[in-house]
Amino acid sequence: MIPPSKHKWVFPARFRVRQFGWKASRLACQRLREAVSEIKKVSRKDLVYAADGAVRLMEKLWPALEAVDGSSGALGAAVYRTLQALLPILIDAPADRKTRDRWLDRLWKAKEEDGVGYLDPVGDRWGELCGSKDVASTWANQLITLVRWAWTDPEPGSYFHGSTACLSCLLTAGRYQELLDLLELDRPSFWPYRRFGVEALLALDKKDEALAYAEASRGLNMPDEEIDRTCEQILLSAGRDEEAYQRYALTAHGGNTYLAWFREIAKQYPMKDKGEILDDLIASTPGKEGKWFATAKQIGRYDLALELVSRSPCDPKTLNRAARDYLESNTRFALGAAIASLRWLAADWGYDITDEDVTTPFDLALAAAERLGLTESVEEELCHIIAADQSQGKFVQQVLGPRLEPAAPL
Repeated sequence: MIPPSKHKWVFPARFRVRQFGWKASRLACQRLREAVSEIKKVSRKDLVYAADGAVRLMEKLWPALEAVDGSSGALGAAVYRTLQALLPILIDAPADRKTRDRWLDRLWKAKEEDGVGYLDPVGDRWGELCGSKDVASTWANQLITLVRWAWTDPEPGSYFHGSTACLSCLLTAGRYQELLDLLELDRPSFWPYRRFGVEALLALDKKDEALAYAEASRGLNMPDEEIDRTCEQILLSAGRDEEAYQRYALTAHGGNTYLAWFREIAKQYPMKDKGEILDDLIASTPGKEGKWFATAKQIGRYDLALELVSRSPCDPKTLNRAARDYLESNTRFALGAAIASLRWLAADWGYDITDEDVTTPFDLALAAAERLGLTESVEEELCHIIAADQSQGKFVQQVLGPRLEPAAPL
């Protein structure tokens, strides 16, 4: 039974049927964050009651969000994050068998009514949600016939929304060979299903077979990066760190920026020299050397950073920040960054460029030149860069022309 709680849920009133209109994606994402925060707060005092709240929210997702325009992907991502935050609460809750069975029945009904697959991640962890091997095995027995039908039906288009739930239950129940045999019916191979086969082989301590199984899962529209991460983790778990790095490190990781990409790999492989990692990343992205300027700067390879930015473009604003930050501590590097910024600006590189973006590297270059005793040569170089301006509307010349000496030719 769910123990009594003094907390009265706030989120249900915000997730009524068709609560959100077509253009309410931003508001819906906000309400999801608020609901997660509320449930997590309750979980610190009453995990079972919080888990019941999580089930309640999951039941309400499709009815409340049905009318929202999700074409941008923001809402789908928000729902996914919501489920990833709440599923551990539901899995770990110390509920009795009767309570957990009731949760499962409610969630299954919600999955059947889900019009866009919001609750697919729930199915992926259905075996864990069962709370025991016995319950998971019971669910597997109920679902496996429908999975076999969907995967062997000669008519195209057969689909069963509970396929991953069945695979998850077989895995949790320890029915590994049965899971692998079932996956042999799936043609063509589909990674969201086959990843359960990888887990089954790992549970049988067959790491080489699991690696080969994952590699054989590649194909059209399959997520290579996710498969690479899985293969990398298999090798790392086997203590084959160098092989994991050589085969998968550069492709198994990523980030919103090139610096984040580097940091993720460096964190995974602390034994590797950071300079070697950077060199490998640079070699893997020909024509994009300038993108690694910030990373080279971050690890103290200043000469390399300037070399990279001479070979391909880098955001002038990034170069301006580097010139400003290092004007006192590494003046020669600051000078190189400022001049590189002006060169790329004059080559019409950069987005939403303002007058300040142009005057900043010019002033910093002159300031650095004065400190280094190179004022005359730097002024001459700046004049050449400005004279060769190819930016739209000669923007660099327009901004800097009035600041040059009258005798300086354009």
